[in-house]
Amino acid sequence: MTIINNLQNTDGWNISAIIPTHNRANWLVGAIESVLRQSHPVAELIVVDDGSTDNTKEVVQKYANVRYIYQSQRGPSAARNAGARMASGDWLAFLDSDDRWMQQKIAHQIAFLQAHSDMHAVYTDEIWIRNGRRVNQGKRHRKAGGWIFEMCIPLCIISPSSILLSRKLWQQSGGFDESLPACEDYDLWLRIAAKHPIGFIEMPLIEKNGGHSDQLSQQWGLDRYRVAALEKILSDELPPKWRLLAIKQVLHQCKVLMLGFEKREKQDETIRFRKKYQHWQSVLQVASNA
Repeated sequence: MTIINNLQNTDGWNISAIIPTHNRANWLVGAIESVLRQSHPVAELIVVDDGSTDNTKEVVQKYANVRYIYQSQRGPSAARNAGARMASGDWLAFLDSDDRWMQQKIAHQIAFLQAHSDMHAVYTDEIWIRNGRRVNQGKRHRKAGGWIFEMCIPLCIISPSSILLSRKLWQQSGGFDESLPACEDYDLWLRIAAKHPIGFIEMPLIEKNGGHSDQLSQQWGLDRYRVAALEKILSDELPPKWRLLAIKQVLHQCKVLMLGFEKREKQDETIRFRKKYQHWQSVLQVASNA
């Protein structure tokens, strides 16, 4: 049976919703339907199947007008980028296949952008679910809008499932870095926040589901990709205050990795991050004296 849905009546807001997925057919139904239930419809919904071996294709084909794109497994960055390239919308919204949008999400974001014509991206607060139970966010996860680069340095405060951004901003940013298997969202928000203000709606308009055994975030050592993102942003021109904060953060991440790899008796990685740590110590000294 094909499930009929309505992706029309967008009132001039041409929004493309993009769901990347890999072997999460059971979760995917909820993600798709949370998009189709939006009080303000999106113009199109694209599901990018990143090499699934389950019944993902059959799940998507039950929904009329939902575009299905298959690619060999290349990771979430490549899947999101592929969806964005094929999207027709002037605005792009992403949704991880195990997350959900609240029914008013897109409507609230459109209202925000109408009231803030200088903004080209807006994200929202979120509800966290871990292993089926709601958990509270810590103080360090607090969110805000505007020029939030400083808040983006210590950790990733923007969920990809919560963002709505203009295609123009997406193109200018270069999209997600496909060389990063993790922390690709941290990397992108750093690059955008360094050059643009980002709007924030202080309402939990998405539900994030975590605790899955296949989530990369469950693995140790992902800080190495955070280091890569920080080194990338430090290669660009930054205001002195932001540059100093970024250097201190990359130093902290390098120390964590150096000690962690040493504890795990991984000599090559220990040496690599010890050298990085020493390098950034020298850079910090120069920057502090400038």
